[in-house]
Amino acid sequence: MPTPVVAVGVAKATLGPYTRSMSEKTKRFKKAKSPHRHAPDWIILAIACIAQFMVVLDVSIVNVALPRMGRDLHFTVSSAQWVVNAYVLTFAGFLLLGGRAADIFGRRRVYLTGLFIFSLASIGAGFAATGTQMVAVRAMQGLGGAILSPATLTIIVTTFHGARLPKAIGAWSAVAGAGGAVGGLLGGLLTGWATWRWVFFINVPFGIVAAIVAAMYLREMRNRDAAVKLDITGAVLVTGSLAALIYGVVNTTTAGWTSTTTLEWFIGGAVGLVAFLFWEAAIASHPLVPFRIFRSRPLSTANVVMFLVGGAFFAMWYFLTFYYQHLLGYGPVKAGFAFLPMAISIIAGAQISSRILARTGVRPLLLVGATFATLGFLWLSMIKVESSYWGSILAPSMICAFAMGLLFSPLAMAATSGVDRADAGLASGVLNTARQVGGSLSLAILGTVAADRTVAAMRTGSAASALVAGYQRAFQISAVITLLALAISFTLPGHTGRAAKH
Repeated sequence: MPTPVVAVGVAKATLGPYTRSMSEKTKRFKKAKSPHRHAPDWIILAIACIAQFMVVLDVSIVNVALPRMGRDLHFTVSSAQWVVNAYVLTFAGFLLLGGRAADIFGRRRVYLTGLFIFSLASIGAGFAATGTQMVAVRAMQGLGGAILSPATLTIIVTTFHGARLPKAIGAWSAVAGAGGAVGGLLGGLLTGWATWRWVFFINVPFGIVAAIVAAMYLREMRNRDAAVKLDITGAVLVTGSLAALIYGVVNTTTAGWTSTTTLEWFIGGAVGLVAFLFWEAAIASHPLVPFRIFRSRPLSTANVVMFLVGGAFFAMWYFLTFYYQHLLGYGPVKAGFAFLPMAISIIAGAQISSRILARTGVRPLLLVGATFATLGFLWLSMIKVESSYWGSILAPSMICAFAMGLLFSPLAMAATSGVDRADAGLASGVLNTARQVGGSLSLAILGTVAADRTVAAMRTGSAASALVAGYQRAFQISAVITLLALAISFTLPGHTGRAAKH
């Protein structure tokens, strides 16, 4: 259950500048002539919220299903991460492109296109017979989500105005938070009471209802000033390059870090990233990521910190899923309920953070959140074979989850406070991309390191103790990552995000 559960806090933290920039943006949108009837506001809001719920849910719902899915599709513990990474990587790589598409081609058309791709891929994932098929359709799902998610927010900001807009964004954020929070629990219930395939099939009825209602009621609107130019080359370059690097990391579990195959993947990924940077800076007429926004030190720092902490938290859910089911012997339903206190802790942290952010500013919250996260991961790294959920897992996992809630609102504020109002939406999108990319890379690296540690420990101990040794190493490195984030947080200006005094 990765970081989307804190969407409530993020939206509140960015609401001021983001709302202003979106209000200016809506003036440039025009309604296309359409036979669609006028719809009440709540229907339009429901259209946006249902789709956003689906996109966020699919990040977290697969976690509890992974052990059984891995057994049926013959994944190893390290290769099973591709079920998560294939979705997250394509989602991150095409997210900014999806936001541009809604402006250019119209919110209704892009919404229905993204919904169709996402739902079709969900059916494919539910019927997947091999690991290769699963990874392929999960990547397709990520593409659909990257198209669909920005369109949902575009629908809201082009429909609601004035005092109604903050309320609509608040409802959208709450639904996104609910999607992440209930993902682990719902995934456990579906896997335990039916089959893991239903964690994908569950999207289909949501998709059908959303498509029918959107086709009936959603009027087309597009940005009349948007240039008809999408940086598809940039999106493909960054996604392919990151996938190559991650594949190289995962490949080390069988081929080793210095093997020819591994080095070829690393070199290919590095060359691709250099090509992406050159393309964005010198060639692309409408770059996916305009590098000018990184002149803002708060934004640059926030993205680095988000990259680090997002990666550490992302991997935590993955390893705890396997620990619950492989070491503690929990079934999927019990494992789903075991994640519930963490979801509550995240929401509590996000609420507290968003309420005191204007008084404290960004840096104090980042320092407190990163400190809590480091202590929580260090505590988790002390787990043993005989450890219990109530005695050894619950408290440190809730500390980590609470820290997650504390961190993401101030990071969103830091990212948007130092840029022009017109770039607030872009800055938020880049921050979200940094979080997803950090999660993918961290999961690949920590998963590989944990697998290597497990293999080494098997020579001198039992299978159970070897698995725990791998999890311990992963949590130790996560603590180092959050400690590094803590150090980088000191470079933020002290006044960032603090309300002005009158």
